[in-house]
Amino acid sequence: MTAVAPLDLFKLDGKVALITGASGGLGEVFAHTLAAAGADIILVGRRSEPLEALAITLRDLYGRTITPYAADVTDVAQIDAMVQAVGNVDILINSAGINLRKPAVEYPIDKWDELMKVNLSAPFYMARAFAPQMIARRWGRVINISSMLGTVGLAERAPYTATKGGLIQLTRTLALEWASSGVTVNALCPGPFATDMNIPIMNNPAAYHWFIERLPIGRWGDLKDLHGPILFLASDASAFMTGASMVVDGGWTAQ
Repeated sequence: MTAVAPLDLFKLDGKVALITGASGGLGEVFAHTLAAAGADIILVGRRSEPLEALAITLRDLYGRTITPYAADVTDVAQIDAMVQAVGNVDILINSAGINLRKPAVEYPIDKWDELMKVNLSAPFYMARAFAPQMIARRWGRVINISSMLGTVGLAERAPYTATKGGLIQLTRTLALEWASSGVTVNALCPGPFATDMNIPIMNNPAAYHWFIERLPIGRWGDLKDLHGPILFLASDASAFMTGASMVVDGGWTAQ
């Protein structure tokens, strides 16, 4: 038996990763992780200024090729143009997402439609657009950023939980379609993390502690807690894993 070098499985040298929702939040965290592991990064978001700023930071820190690309991932025409513009992509992370917390009977229909487009339709559009080149090269990683709320409910989050649950099912189906082609499709399901989306909760002492009381680990997630899971899913370390949902939630859904 030849010597085993487990850490080599996590190296991303020579790979290109495209991350949506990269102008902040978890998308920015994932960009740092994958660039540190050796990947070149394509940063996709609607606003060019934060993408440009992040690109400068990543180049300085990791010496990788970092390409900011401003686009609306709910627009299929813009995605088609993106495919032509950026070339080969080995790793696709669908991280763009939005939320609005309201009781179901008060929820604006236009906001429901918007969440469906950003959180569920856009990942399908992106995977559909970039999978053919991965299939042709017989290697690819598609990682959909769902949520622990894709597996359990929570009041005043009807469209968010619906989209995140739908994303898990989309992940399973795409995984089955592409498994024989060397392309894996998995979902990462974070719990409560200190992101811009959760600032309203974190700034509300009652809401903040309500979450803490339901987290067996006894704290909110630190963004560094996602470095390992995203790198695992993006690398050869997860080669035999597809159609899975990796929940990183401090034990919330274990109850």
